Amino acid sequence: MMLKGSLTALVTPMKSDSDVDYDGFASFIDWQISEGTDGVIPMGTTGESATLSHDEHMIAIKQCVDVAAGRVPVVAGTGSNNTIEAISLTQAAQKIGADAALVVTPYYNKPGQRGLFEHYRAIHEATDIPIVIYNIPGRSVVDMSVETMARLAELPRIVGVKDATADLIRPIETRIQCGADFIQLSGEDGSILPFMGAGGHGCISVTSNVAPALCAAFHDAWATGDIALATSINDKLMPLHTALFTESNPCPAKYALSLLGKMADTVRLPMVTVADETKALVEDAMRHAGLINSL
Repeated sequence: MMLKGSLTALVTPMKSDSDVDYDGFASFIDWQISEGTDGVIPMGTTGESATLSHDEHMIAIKQCVDVAAGRVPVVAGTGSNNTIEAISLTQAAQKIGADAALVVTPYYNKPGQRGLFEHYRAIHEATDIPIVIYNIPGRSVVDMSVETMARLAELPRIVGVKDATADLIRPIETRIQCGADFIQLSGEDGSILPFMGAGGHGCISVTSNVAPALCAAFHDAWATGDIALATSINDKLMPLHTALFTESNPCPAKYALSLLGKMADTVRLPMVTVADETKALVEDAMRHAGLINSL
């Protein structure tokens, strides 16, 4: 299996009472695929996984598998700072039929490199599903070294990394130490153009929630060697890449999707809806990308 191109870190639609809007989620997944998205990721950071129950996790992942119906890969977020819990979530996602698991580095505990290695090895040994490491030191505090990742890459089902470090030397070092077949997916939309040039295979994107067709077109252009077109699309998307992180993800993305009529901008506490200043930035960025006209 090769994960590549534009993969969406799916937001989780919610009703006004903060219950998950499963019907809206199914419709949103189908729209993403019809717009050209190459893969879908339920229950990642963007899906507000930190405030959803385990039952809600599994219902959402199963729904994603059912709606995708093999059209694109489903990479289920199954990470935890508790290794036993991460194993349980990954086993459940495997049983449901997810194609791979996205496993974040353990947050809060602050394990060292040896602890990170043993955490992922334990999950690998307890499951039969491909595993993508999710390295996001800005949220988890710990940063997996390239050397540790290279050790993990020797395990047959550790297949790649979602790299949210925004360190553009990192994909070069990772390619050298882990090999060209080790899948490198950016977790940082704003640096996707140079990331691809450094050996990346695609992006697990927040922006593609809002602009799936444009994000897919960027990766299609890159894949065919049309760097000028890819650059032009990236320039169109760049203000949106920035605006969607003006406040905590996924709050700006949900506001943007509300403007497109895809869902309410409801988020679960401690997340709150975005301020008026952020709304204005998001609206301007969406106009720049041609997603909306003047409001």
